Amino acid sequence: MNRPNLWSDQKEILFEDNHLLIINKPAGLLVQGDSTGDEPLSTKAAEYLRFKYKKPGAAFVGVVHRIDRPVSGIVVLAKTSKALSRLNEMFRDNKVHKTYWALVGKRPEPESGQLVHWLVKDPIRNVTKAYPKLHPQGLRSELSYELLGQAGNRQLLQVNPVTGRPHQIRVQLATGLGTPIVGDVKYGFLAPLPDVSIALHARRLELEHPVTKEKLCIEAPVPEVAHWEAAKAFYAQ
Repeated sequence: MNRPNLWSDQKEILFEDNHLLIINKPAGLLVQGDSTGDEPLSTKAAEYLRFKYKKPGAAFVGVVHRIDRPVSGIVVLAKTSKALSRLNEMFRDNKVHKTYWALVGKRPEPESGQLVHWLVKDPIRNVTKAYPKLHPQGLRSELSYELLGQAGNRQLLQVNPVTGRPHQIRVQLATGLGTPIVGDVKYGFLAPLPDVSIALHARRLELEHPVTKEKLCIEAPVPEVAHWEAAKAFYAQ
């Protein structure tokens, strides 16, 4: 139990009670373990809980949803099996309202709207292709977006996904609007960012607490890196 508290300054913790742990995930960190063997957020969270509450064994951490490794922002973790079961149902039934911010290189045309595609993922290459019409292997994917304004030399979009498909926002913005996300070379942006992240941030999450039924609205500050600095002017929106 001599390992230092992983989040001792509490900045990454957006909300915590007996049932939930909501984290502002930094870009570059996996949510759940994969074949790379890199330590994921779920393991870091379990260690944090074990240290904080002086647990003799492993702490329970349930992964409810995931955001891509190069994406930053809100991740909800369950601290109890009851919360995990109910949250899984809420996410599956689209009862959680998600808001993302994305920096893109040019103004979208039109500046607001709705995108619907059928997405097919290639698990070997870890890339998703978007089709504008019904595809036999595709999953229907929908989001709405609006331009918030210019942030430095980039354009800041607010995106609200209706569905939660792998790489959905990334491929739909690139395919449907011709506006790949800054740094996202996998989906057409010309150059990576210095930290190899992409400029997509899970900014806000609105949901009903799975146990207390309290209405929660969680917001995550954007990362403290240069390409996000100008976006802070839009916090009030």
